[in-house]
Amino acid sequence: MEPTRLRREVADWLAVNLTGEFAALRGLGGPGREHEAFDLRLAWERHLAAAGWTCVGWPREFGGRGLSLDEQVAFHEEYAASGAPARVNHIGEQLLGPTLIAFGTPEQQQRFLPKIVNVEELWCQGYSEPGAGSDLAAVSTSAVLRDGEWVINGQKIWTSLAHVAGWCFVLARTEPGSQRHHGLSYLLVPLRQDGVTVRPIRQLTGTSEFNEVFFDDARTPADHVVGEPGEGWKIAMATLGFERGVSTLGQQIGFRRELDAIVAEAKRLGTWDDPLLRADLTRARIGLRVLRAHALRTLGQAAGPEVAVGKLLWAQWHRGLGELAMRARGARSLTSDGAELDEWQRLFLFTRADTIYGGSDEIERTIIAERVLGLPREARP
Repeated sequence: MEPTRLRREVADWLAVNLTGEFAALRGLGGPGREHEAFDLRLAWERHLAAAGWTCVGWPREFGGRGLSLDEQVAFHEEYAASGAPARVNHIGEQLLGPTLIAFGTPEQQQRFLPKIVNVEELWCQGYSEPGAGSDLAAVSTSAVLRDGEWVINGQKIWTSLAHVAGWCFVLARTEPGSQRHHGLSYLLVPLRQDGVTVRPIRQLTGTSEFNEVFFDDARTPADHVVGEPGEGWKIAMATLGFERGVSTLGQQIGFRRELDAIVAEAKRLGTWDDPLLRADLTRARIGLRVLRAHALRTLGQAAGPEVAVGKLLWAQWHRGLGELAMRARGARSLTSDGAELDEWQRLFLFTRADTIYGGSDEIERTIIAERVLGLPREARP
């Protein structure tokens, strides 16, 4: 379908369906706000699934719509422009699903993909650990094969949405004595079992979308390994490549909406009269166009170290936007009328994490320096 025609179809469908009880969902959810109307957002996502609007970029044989990259851009931008709520199944749809399509066995694809398409099973990502955050290759969570099952022990941290997910894809060390990138495997693990404990982590914003996850002799079938045992690093890196794909263009629509609202707030409060603030808001709008240009330029490229550039750009930009929100509100940003933060205070506090999660800025710069620009490797212990 031609992208312009698809835009009209998506916009028309959303105008008709984002009504009634779902109308209250406009603008809800997303990083730092995943707690908002979660049950109703889950119902909305299943409503999307019933109409065939989930997993739109997946091939048709796996339950998707098989949309081209241009059509996927059109879908994500129209979805974001409508104010429709943030998706609750994005980890399954945008990360695990494409990974299973690329590397999973037919049996794994048949077992897991339909339930992602229909939003019947929610997923989380078991990568970071207390001693292996940005240094992912240092993971120590272990798994051994015993009586036809992987037996898993260890701890993951900063696990987004683990408290609502039923499954987790876990990067674990399956070769005793292995180090760094070697001896890792990518396991699909059910969370609702006696061997798994999920503990929410309270954040600066007062919400708890991140979690600690403890595995104490947790189990999953032997065939729930993606790729071959020991290939976990390759599979995990492929997943990260899928994470930074076409949906980021929809994310930028949300950024634009936040920027527009901050400009409106500055005008309402009179801080717009500050020429320095006006200049910085103008630079932010230019920066947002740079984000879009970079995303379009790299769209469809094979995942590689260049992906780090996009993450570095948007994380810095969005953190700066949180700071602009505080400047636009002036002294009001330092106080609260009640127990909860307002939307601008929450934006400021949560965006402090943008330059940490998903790959810290320091790690991203090292990747760009060494693997994109070809600079000498940084000295390491």
